[in-house]
Amino acid sequence: MTGTGTHGTASGSGAVTGRLERTVTYGMLALFAAVSLTPVLGILSTALGRRSSLDTGFSLPDGLNWGNFADAWTRGHFGTYLANSALITVAVVAATSVLAVLAAYAFGVMRFPGSTVLFYLFVIGLTLPQEALVVPLYFDLRHWGLTDTYWALILPQTAQSLAFGVFWMRTYFRGSPRAVVEAARIDGASSWTTLWRVLVPMGRPAISTMVVIVFMWTWNEFLLALVMVSDEAHRTVPLGLAFFQGQHSSDTALLAAASVLIALPVVVVYVALQRRFIEGMLSGAVKE
Repeated sequence: MTGTGTHGTASGSGAVTGRLERTVTYGMLALFAAVSLTPVLGILSTALGRRSSLDTGFSLPDGLNWGNFADAWTRGHFGTYLANSALITVAVVAATSVLAVLAAYAFGVMRFPGSTVLFYLFVIGLTLPQEALVVPLYFDLRHWGLTDTYWALILPQTAQSLAFGVFWMRTYFRGSPRAVVEAARIDGASSWTTLWRVLVPMGRPAISTMVVIVFMWTWNEFLLALVMVSDEAHRTVPLGLAFFQGQHSSDTALLAAASVLIALPVVVVYVALQRRFIEGMLSGAVKE
C-alpha cells in the first residue's frame, strides 16, 4: 500500500511538472511571437492610417485607408520595379538551384581527385564580404557592357548564392542514406538517374529551404542594384523604395504602404513553402 501511494504521488508530481513546463514553454513562445509581430503590426497600422496623421508605430488607425497602397503603387512605379525584381529573383533562384544541386551531388556523393579543395573554394565564397567585391565587379561588368542590364544583377547574385547552395545541398547529399544510392546503382541507374529520380525527390525539404533563403537574399538585395543600375527601367524594389523614400520622406503612411507592398512577395513565398522550409532546417540540424 505504501509503495502504491508513493508511486501515485510520483506520477502526480510528474504530471504537474510536465504541465508547468508546457505552460512556461507556451508562455515564452507567446512572448517571442508578440515581440516579433509588434513591428509588423506597427507598419500595418501606419500604412492604413490617414495621410495627414503624424502617428507612427502602434496606435490603431482611425480608419482603413486602403487607398494608400494604390497611391504608393502608382506614385512609386512599383509595378515596373516588382516586375524587374521578379525576373531577376526567378532567374537567380532557378540557376542557383540547378547548379547547386549538380555541384553538391558531385561533392557529396561522387569521388574524384581534388574534390575537397574545390569544395573549400566554394565555401570561401561565404566568407567574402560583398562590400569588398562590388567596386572591382562594377568595373569588370562595365568593361563587358553589362551594367544597366539584368545580367549585371543576375550573374553576381547567382555566384554569391551558389556558395551557400553548394554548402547546404552537399550536407544533405552526404547525409542521405547510402543504401538508397547503392540500391539504385545495383538496379543499373546512372549517376544522373540516381540524382534526379531518387535523391532530388527525397531532398525536397532541403531544396525548399535553399529556395526560400536565396529568394529572400535576392529580393532584398540593395547594394548591388545601387552600384550596377543607374537607369530607372532596371531598378529593383529595394532601390525603388529608397528613391521613393527620398521623394516622400514626410508621408509616413505612404512609405509604410510601399514597404508592405515590397515585403508581401517574400511573405507569400515563405507561407507557401513554410512546411518544407521548417523540415529542411530541422533535418539540417540533425545531420552533419
